[in-house]
Parts: sequence; structure tokens; C-alpha cells
Amino acid sequence: MERTASNARAKRQSQRLTCAAVCLALCLALPFLTGQIPQIGQALSPMHIPVFLCGFLCGAPDAALIGFVAPLLRNALFAMPAMPGAIAMAFELATYGFVTGFLYKKLPKKTPFLYAALLSAMVAGRLVWGAARFVLAGLNGSSFPFSAFLAGAVTNAVPGIILHIVLVPAVAAALHRAGFLAYGD
Repeated sequence: MERTASNARAKRQSQRLTCAAVCLALCLALPFLTGQIPQIGQALSPMHIPVFLCGFLCGAPDAALIGFVAPLLRNALFAMPAMPGAIAMAFELATYGFVTGFLYKKLPKKTPFLYAALLSAMVAGRLVWGAARFVLAGLNGSSFPFSAFLAGAVTNAVPGIILHIVLVPAVAAALHRAGFLAYGD
């Protein structure tokens, strides 16, 4: 009996690791779909989608790690996102992944709570991004005014916010209905 439980636990860990790796690969690949027009890529934020999904599917620790590593790895491989923005983005995406995974684990597994977890993560991540940009600007001897925060976190981000609100919960719910990685069970 103990061996069966151990095998089931190992299988779940393997599934989680595989899912996290796929999410990281998507973080590296999805920006190529919008890379020819940087303004569209910045507006739609394609790297955010796999991190949110990783939070729902793999949990807070894995999603936070994927979120933190993805922009830094993408910068090392493809020089995008550019520094120091990649550092602020690493903290932002780590927050997205952690908050999404943490809240999803704590909340009931119903569609409205998918949205609650996602929206809470979006707010927390943008606040962390703003704080990181503020600190990085101070270290560089420049400034990061509140108007720049509003433009980057809200005004210019509206298309991505809408895309994420429509796409992420729908994909997460479909993956769970299909029995893919029953996280939280």
C-alpha cells in the first residue's frame, strides 16, 4: 500500500515537472509570435500566459520559479526582454505564478475562483513590477514616476489584460475538465 502511494506521488511530481517545463518552453517560444511587431508583443504580454497556467496547473512554487527564470533565460538566449526590464519582469512573473498557484490551491475549484485567483495575481504582479522598476531606476540614478507605472501597468497593458482574462481561465478549466494534471486533488 505504501509503495502504491509512493508511485502515485512520483507520478504526480513527474507530471508537474513536465508541465512546468512545457510552460517554460512556451514562455520562450510565444513571444516569437508577436516579436516582429514589438508594440503588439508588449501589449499582449505572451510570456505571462504560460506563467498563469503554470500557477493553476503546477502550483505556487513551480510557477514562481518558472516566472522568475523565464524572462532572464529569454534575455540570455535572445536578448529580449532587454535589461533591466527583464529583472523587473522576473519579479512580476514570479509573483503572477506564486499568487495564482497559492490562491487556486486555497479557493474552491470553480470557474469564478479561477478569475479571482487570476485577477488577484494580475494586481499583485503589476504592483511588484512597479516596485522593482522603481528600485532599479534608483540604482541606475534615474527615476520611475507614477505616470510611468500607470502607463506600463495599466494603460498600455489593457489588450494583454483582456487577453489574459479571456484566455487563461478558459484554458485552465478545459485542461482540468480533460483530466490533465489534477492539481489540488
